[in-house]
Amino acid sequence: MNEKAYKSMSFAGASGIAIGIIMIVTGVASGIIAIVGGARLLRDKKGLTF
Repeated sequence: MNEKAYKSMSFAGASGIAIGIIMIVTGVASGIIAIVGGARLLRDKKGLTF
């Protein structure tokens, strides 16, 4: 019984670490995309004339 609990705890810990890494990568990627998009908007704003 103890071995089964140990195995499920190790699986839960490993999956938690994997999900955390995926969330960090997607968070960094979406942050970079937002910064680049904002910079493009600010750059293109200078060329507008009304």
